Amino acid sequence: MQANPSTAPQSTRVADAPPDNWVDRYAPESMRPYFRLARLDRPIGFWLLLLPCWWSVGLADVTLNQPYPNPWLLTLFAVGALVMRAAGCAYNDYVDRDYDARLSRTASRPIPSGQVTPAEALAFAGVCSLAGALVLVQFNAFTIKLGLASLLLVALYPFMKRFTHWPQLILGLAFNWGALVGWSAVMGSIGLPALLLYAGSVLWTIGYDTIYAHQDREDDVMLGLRSTAIRFGENTMTWVGAFYAGAIVLWLAAGFLAGTHLIYFGAVVLASLQMAWQVTTLDTKDAANCLRRFRSNRDVGMVIFLGLAADMMLSRMAGLS
Repeated sequence: MQANPSTAPQSTRVADAPPDNWVDRYAPESMRPYFRLARLDRPIGFWLLLLPCWWSVGLADVTLNQPYPNPWLLTLFAVGALVMRAAGCAYNDYVDRDYDARLSRTASRPIPSGQVTPAEALAFAGVCSLAGALVLVQFNAFTIKLGLASLLLVALYPFMKRFTHWPQLILGLAFNWGALVGWSAVMGSIGLPALLLYAGSVLWTIGYDTIYAHQDREDDVMLGLRSTAIRFGENTMTWVGAFYAGAIVLWLAAGFLAGTHLIYFGAVVLASLQMAWQVTTLDTKDAANCLRRFRSNRDVGMVIFLGLAADMMLSRMAGLS
């Protein structure tokens, strides 16, 4: 459904934000537009960006026979994911501002609704990027270079839906870069387990973002935009199921090569059951159904990370390492 940008809401919450989100309830009025721009009212993206970083740190620490993932690195990645997601969202909304103004789901975002000007959004992205750079320089030299290499993918992503039905692939490549960076932050290089983890996470992202994209499928067709949701159409369940299955296999292989044990494998299997629920109960014609299943991927990520951490601690206590 199209929306008239001149009548878009100026001070209400963003349309697809949870109604009880903390930004709209507690944040200072003057900061709410910027917090909304950073998607702090919709934190699912933060978790989906962060968790592959944490998995990678954990897998690298497994190879070093550590009893738990490095807390300092976990903290750095949490801060980095927060500020770099904010920067990426501001940049993405700047690029998409004209399209967002024409859709009911996105017209209430800060730029098209007039809460933040395009120039202010770019300035905000710059400040957040600077904060991200301060986090990045805490790592070793190889990791700094690796982290900087992701910026090209980040810059390209918002434009891809204008030219290809596979913008979700570019998103996956950019969004899961932390699966490589987490490993290199520990090891100072990239290993095969990290590459397998990264590949699996890319497939995961293609799957869950295809589900997310079905919310805008008809509007995207009308605007001449492209996505895997449009490409797959009625075959979405089959495609998403295949991507999720590939992700599970690659995550299991990454854990095996890193030296994990039964608890990690059990956690991945448990996560696969949740992913199977997403696919088998998906209704691509129901936006609320798609949004709920998309958001549930935080649970997938947390189950795997907590399983990995438990595997490390309990295996060490049992003398299996």
